[in-house]
Amino acid sequence: MNLESPKVVLDKSAEETFNFLSDVKNFEKLMPENISKFEVLDTDKFLFALKGMPEIVLKKKETTPNSKIVLGAAGGKLDFALIANVLEIEANKSEVILNFSGEFNAMMAMMIKGPISKFLETLAKNIPASV
Repeated sequence: MNLESPKVVLDKSAEETFNFLSDVKNFEKLMPENISKFEVLDTDKFLFALKGMPEIVLKKKETTPNSKIVLGAAGGKLDFALIANVLEIEANKSEVILNFSGEFNAMMAMMIKGPISKFLETLAKNIPASV
Protein backbone atom coordinates (compact mmCIF):
# COMPACT_ATOMS: atom_id res chain seq x y z
CA MET A 1 0.00 0.00 0.00
CA ASN A 2 1.36 3.40 -0.99
CA LEU A 3 -0.24 6.66 0.11
CA GLU A 4 0.84 10.24 -0.54
CA SER A 5 0.15 13.48 1.29
CA PRO A 6 -0.80 16.69 -0.46
CA LYS A 7 2.24 18.70 -1.59
CA VAL A 8 3.22 21.48 0.84
CA VAL A 9 5.22 24.51 -0.30
CA LEU A 10 7.40 26.26 2.29
CA ASP A 11 9.21 29.58 2.33
CA LYS A 12 12.32 27.79 3.60
CA SER A 13 15.29 26.34 1.77
CA ALA A 14 15.42 22.60 1.16
CA GLU A 15 18.28 22.44 3.66
CA GLU A 16 16.26 24.16 6.43
CA THR A 17 13.25 21.94 5.75
CA PHE A 18 15.39 18.80 5.65
CA ASN A 19 17.16 19.74 8.91
CA PHE A 20 13.82 20.32 10.64
CA LEU A 21 12.41 16.96 9.52
CA SER A 22 15.70 15.18 10.34
CA ASP A 23 15.30 16.02 14.03
CA VAL A 24 12.83 13.41 15.29
CA LYS A 25 11.71 15.55 18.24
CA ASN A 26 10.18 18.01 15.74
CA PHE A 27 7.59 15.42 14.74
CA GLU A 28 5.74 16.21 17.96
CA LYS A 29 4.89 19.63 16.47
CA LEU A 30 3.41 17.93 13.39
CA MET A 31 1.17 15.43 15.18
CA PRO A 32 -2.62 15.63 15.06
CA GLU A 33 -4.58 17.07 18.00
CA ASN A 34 -5.70 13.59 19.07
CA ILE A 35 -2.18 12.54 20.04
CA SER A 36 -2.13 10.82 23.42
CA LYS A 37 1.61 10.16 23.73
CA PHE A 38 4.88 11.34 22.20
CA GLU A 39 8.29 10.33 23.47
CA VAL A 40 11.77 10.70 21.96
CA LEU A 41 13.55 7.39 22.59
CA ASP A 42 16.89 8.18 20.93
CA THR A 43 18.39 10.74 18.56
CA ASP A 44 16.86 8.84 15.65
CA LYS A 45 13.82 7.16 17.22
CA PHE A 46 10.48 8.26 18.69
CA LEU A 47 7.26 6.71 19.93
CA PHE A 48 3.79 8.14 19.48
CA ALA A 49 0.21 7.10 20.03
CA LEU A 50 -3.04 8.57 18.83
CA LYS A 51 -6.16 8.15 20.95
CA GLY A 52 -7.65 4.71 20.35
CA MET A 53 -4.61 3.44 18.41
CA PRO A 54 -1.63 1.33 19.50
CA GLU A 55 1.76 2.94 20.15
CA ILE A 56 4.01 3.21 17.10
CA VAL A 57 7.79 3.51 17.18
CA LEU A 58 9.48 5.14 14.19
CA LYS A 59 13.22 5.09 13.59
CA LYS A 60 15.22 7.08 11.07
CA LYS A 61 16.42 4.43 8.59
CA GLU A 62 17.88 6.46 5.75
CA THR A 63 18.64 10.06 4.80
CA THR A 64 19.71 11.72 1.59
CA PRO A 65 20.94 15.22 2.50
CA ASN A 66 18.42 17.96 1.79
CA SER A 67 16.05 15.72 -0.16
CA LYS A 68 14.83 12.54 1.58
CA ILE A 69 14.24 11.13 5.06
CA VAL A 70 12.96 7.59 5.59
CA LEU A 71 11.41 6.68 8.93
CA GLY A 72 10.59 3.02 9.37
CA ALA A 73 8.71 0.95 11.90
CA ALA A 74 11.03 -0.03 14.74
CA GLY A 75 9.67 -3.34 15.93
CA GLY A 76 6.06 -4.38 16.09
CA LYS A 77 4.14 -6.66 13.77
CA LEU A 78 3.81 -4.27 10.82
CA ASP A 79 6.58 -3.20 8.47
CA PHE A 80 6.10 0.21 6.91
CA ALA A 81 7.92 3.42 6.11
CA LEU A 82 7.11 7.12 6.30
CA ILE A 83 9.14 8.96 3.67
CA ALA A 84 9.59 12.73 3.52
CA ASN A 85 10.65 13.94 0.07
CA VAL A 86 12.00 17.49 0.05
CA LEU A 87 12.44 19.32 -3.24
CA GLU A 88 14.14 22.68 -3.64
CA ILE A 89 12.01 24.94 -5.83
CA GLU A 90 14.28 27.97 -5.53
CA ALA A 91 16.82 29.38 -3.04
CA ASN A 92 14.37 29.96 -0.17
CA LYS A 93 11.45 27.82 -1.26
CA SER A 94 10.96 24.09 -0.98
CA GLU A 95 8.17 21.55 -1.18
CA VAL A 96 7.51 18.46 0.87
CA ILE A 97 5.50 15.37 0.01
CA LEU A 98 5.07 12.63 2.61
CA ASN A 99 4.68 9.04 1.45
CA PHE A 100 3.52 6.04 3.44
CA SER A 101 4.57 2.64 2.17
CA GLY A 102 3.82 -0.75 3.66
CA GLU A 103 2.89 -4.35 2.90
CA PHE A 104 -0.46 -5.29 4.41
CA ASN A 105 -3.07 -7.93 3.72
CA ALA A 106 -6.22 -6.70 1.99
CA MET A 107 -8.30 -6.57 5.18
CA MET A 108 -5.69 -4.61 7.12
CA ALA A 109 -5.10 -2.23 4.19
CA MET A 110 -8.82 -1.51 3.98
CA MET A 111 -8.98 -0.77 7.72
CA ILE A 112 -5.98 1.55 7.91
CA LYS A 113 -6.10 3.38 4.56
CA GLY A 114 -8.48 6.12 5.77
CA PRO A 115 -6.79 6.84 9.12
CA ILE A 116 -3.28 6.76 7.60
CA SER A 117 -4.33 9.10 4.76
CA LYS A 118 -5.78 11.55 7.27
CA PHE A 119 -2.65 11.25 9.43
CA LEU A 120 -0.35 12.02 6.45
CA GLU A 121 -2.52 14.97 5.49
CA THR A 122 -2.34 16.37 9.03
CA LEU A 123 1.45 15.96 9.27
CA ALA A 124 1.91 17.72 5.92
CA LYS A 125 -0.55 20.51 6.80
CA ASN A 126 1.35 21.19 10.07
CA ILE A 127 4.82 21.44 8.47
CA PRO A 128 4.60 25.09 7.25
CA ALA A 129 3.61 26.41 10.68
CA SER A 130 6.34 24.42 12.42
CA VAL A 131 9.50 24.80 10.33
